[in-house]
Amino acid sequence: MQLDLVVVIIIAGATALISFVLGWLINSKIGKNSIENAKEKAQKIIDDAEKEAKHLKREKLLEVKDEWLKKKQEFDNEVNSKKQKLQNHEKQLETREENLEKKYDLVNQKEKTNKDLEKSLLLQKEDIEKKNQELTRLIAEQNVRLEKTAGLTSDEAKKMLMENMINKAKTDAAQMIKEIRDQAKIDAKKEAHRITIQAIQRTAVDHSVESTVSVVQIQNDEMKGRIIGREGRNIRAFEAATGVDVIVDDTPEAVILSAFDQFRREVARISLERLIADGRIHPARIEEVVAKVQEELDEEIQKEGENTLIQLGLHGVHNELVKHIGKMKYRSSYGQNLLQHSIEVAYLTGIMAAELGFDTTIAKKAGLMHDIGKTIDKDVEGPHALLGYELTKKYNEHPIVINAVGSHHEDIEMEHPIAALVQAADAISGARPGARREPLESYVKRLENLENLAKSFEGVAKTYAIQAGREVRVVVEPDKIDDVMADKLSYEISQKIQEEMEYPGQIKVMVIREVRKIQYAK
Repeated sequence: MQLDLVVVIIIAGATALISFVLGWLINSKIGKNSIENAKEKAQKIIDDAEKEAKHLKREKLLEVKDEWLKKKQEFDNEVNSKKQKLQNHEKQLETREENLEKKYDLVNQKEKTNKDLEKSLLLQKEDIEKKNQELTRLIAEQNVRLEKTAGLTSDEAKKMLMENMINKAKTDAAQMIKEIRDQAKIDAKKEAHRITIQAIQRTAVDHSVESTVSVVQIQNDEMKGRIIGREGRNIRAFEAATGVDVIVDDTPEAVILSAFDQFRREVARISLERLIADGRIHPARIEEVVAKVQEELDEEIQKEGENTLIQLGLHGVHNELVKHIGKMKYRSSYGQNLLQHSIEVAYLTGIMAAELGFDTTIAKKAGLMHDIGKTIDKDVEGPHALLGYELTKKYNEHPIVINAVGSHHEDIEMEHPIAALVQAADAISGARPGARREPLESYVKRLENLENLAKSFEGVAKTYAIQAGREVRVVVEPDKIDDVMADKLSYEISQKIQEEMEYPGQIKVMVIREVRKIQYAK
C-alpha cells in the first residue's frame, strides 16, 4: 500500500515534471513565434511608413513644383505685359518724334517761304515806291501841261470838276429816289392786297349768300310774332345769346338768320328750330336752349375733329388742336368749306410726299393743319398762317408741321421740302376749277383773258398762264426788249391786270428774255 503510494507519488511527480517541461517547451516555442510575428509586423509597419513617407514626399514635391510653375507663369505674363506696354510707349514716342520732325521740317519750310516772301515784298515795295515817285513826277508834268493847254489853274480845274460831279450826283440821286418811290408804291400795293386777302379769309365777308345766310322754315306766319315777342324782347334775347341777326320779313313761312360766323349761325338755326318745336319762346328758355345747343355742337366739333384724324390715319394730336380741326367744318374761304379743303390738301401733300420719299404722316398732318389759324377768333390780329404757327407751336406739334403751317403763304422761311409741298397742294386745291365757286367755262375764259392781256404789249412773243391762273409767264423778243425794258414790262402788265381783271389772291408776272447766239463752223 505504502509502495503504491510511493509509486503514485513518483508517477505524480514525474507527470508534473513532464507537464512542466512540456509547458516550458510549448511556451518557449509560442514566445519565439510571437517575437517573430511582432518583428514581422514591426518590419511591415516600417516598410509601410517608408512607402507612405515617400508617397507624401512625392506629392509635396509635385505641389511645390506646380506652385512654382504657376508663380513662374504669372511672373512671365506680368513681364510680357510690361514689355508690351514698353513697346507701345516706344512706338508712341517714335511716332511723336517723327511728327515733331515733320512739324519741325514744315516750320522750317514755312520760315524759309516767309523769308522769301518778305524779300519779294521788300523788292515789290521798293519797286512800288519808285513807280509812285515816277507817277508823282508824271502827274506834276501833266498838270503843268494841262494848265498851259486849258488856261486854268489846278484850283480852277478842281472847282469845275467838283461842280460837274455834284450835278451828276444830284441827277443820279433824283433817279434813285424815283426808283425807290416807285418800288415803295409797288410794295405798298402788294402789301395792301395781301392784308385785304388775309382779312377776307379771316372774317368771311359777304362773298356768297350760302355762306352768310340760313333759312329756318316755320309752320305759319303767326309763329313770327311769337319769335319777335312782346315789344321785340324775344328776338333781342335770341340775337344777344347767339350773336346772329334774325330777319323777319314778308317771306312766307320762313325766318332768315344772317351771320358771317357759320358756327354761330348753326347754333342759332338749331336753337330756333327747337324753340319753334317746343312752343315755349321766352328769354329764359331761349338762353337755356342756346346754351344746350352750343354745348352739343362743341361735342360734335370734337367728334368731327377725331373722325377727320381717323379718316386720314393720323394720331398723337393735342385735344385743343383736334377741336380747332373740328371747327373747320364751320369755316369757309371764298365759298370753299375749310375742312374739306384741308382734308384735300392733306391727301395731296401725303401723295406727293410719298412720291418723294418723305414721311407721309407728317406731310398729311401739315396739310390738314395749314389753315388752322383761320379757326382762331377773328379778334386776334395777325395773318392766319402765323396764328396757326403759334397755335401748333403752343401744343408741341412736330417742328416740320409748325414750319409748314407758318410758311405756306411765305410769312416765314421754309425749312423743309414738306412746307413747299403744302403750299403747292393748297394752290392745287384752292385754284382748281370749281373749288371756289368758279365754273369751268369762266375758269378757262379767265386764263385766256390773262394770256391775251399780257400778249397785248409790244415785243411779247408768247404768254403762258400756269398754276391755275396764279402766274403768267411772258416770253419777249430779245431784239426788241432789253433787260431794263423787261423790268418795266413786268410792272406794266401787273398794273394792267390789277385794273382790268378780277381774281382771288395774287397773280405773279414773270418776264423771260432769252438771247441765243448761234454760229456755224464750216
